[in-house]
Amino acid sequence: MFIDEARIYVKAGDGGDGCNSLYRDRVNRIGSPDGGFGGDGGNIIFEASTHIHTLLDFQFRQHFSADSGLNGSSNHKKGRRGEDAHIQVPPGTVIKDAATGLLLRDLAKPGDSVIIAKGGKGGSGNSRGREALKGALGEEKTVALELKLIAEVGIIGYPNAGKSTLISKISGARPKIASYPFTTKEPVLGMVKLHEDHDILVADIPGLIEGAHKGKGLGHKFLRHIERTKILVHIVDAAAIDCRDPYSDYVNTNRELKEYSKELAKRPQIVVLNKIDCPQAKENLKAFKKKFGRKKFIKISAITGEGIKELLAELSRKIG
Repeated sequence: MFIDEARIYVKAGDGGDGCNSLYRDRVNRIGSPDGGFGGDGGNIIFEASTHIHTLLDFQFRQHFSADSGLNGSSNHKKGRRGEDAHIQVPPGTVIKDAATGLLLRDLAKPGDSVIIAKGGKGGSGNSRGREALKGALGEEKTVALELKLIAEVGIIGYPNAGKSTLISKISGARPKIASYPFTTKEPVLGMVKLHEDHDILVADIPGLIEGAHKGKGLGHKFLRHIERTKILVHIVDAAAIDCRDPYSDYVNTNRELKEYSKELAKRPQIVVLNKIDCPQAKENLKAFKKKFGRKKFIKISAITGEGIKELLAELSRKIG
């Protein structure tokens, strides 16, 4: 199951209390302060790991805490520091404060890490002639996790345009494929070999519909998965099987991208007219070309494989 959102509570460790102690012997009957400091509490640390692929684990465990520091003791002994809590998340995870929506950190690359909640400082002992103090409380907060896939290429287009068929043809991905809209209900990743020493990660996101930028059809949930891509492959149904106009589909999808993110709308696109093996595609291609002008588009059939080599060559050229 692909889970790309989670909400969890984290609590850093409290600092240990400082010790209030007096050392006495036969010579020093009054006693001298020798209370040690308390240990600091452990931190809550998020780390991006390639061993984690979704946020599924956080559906079952939603509370995390680090160890508290130990109290100081006599003879100037400092309490042991609390162990940090290391929480692993997939690369591409965005961490936000759930209460304010404030972005705390974007763990975009494997190995990225951040301290989200700091442990409390250990209390001072009385060994320096001061009053012993209690340890400070560790930070606590509820954080929202959002996963944005890290893929070089994103495949976009209306439902039933053939995106899933295409990614199954060019990679080892095996998404559910059927002749009705919204077969794909979650992003699908596939590794595509452009040439002998260059593989790229491609993301097929569920079909976009009008109003996707407002969240219609879970548009927000899906659109964020192509924010990190370098290139978009825009699939258009040339056969117009769902009785829509191919050029209108192209225009509407780009409008949704622009409404969602102007930066995303400026991303380079490879426009692909799919299903050219269908008889009705011939006239639709002529009408599309007339409106599209001199700009380049690629004609393919994801079913038969026609035009796939040309598409991969164009991808290789644009990615470099």
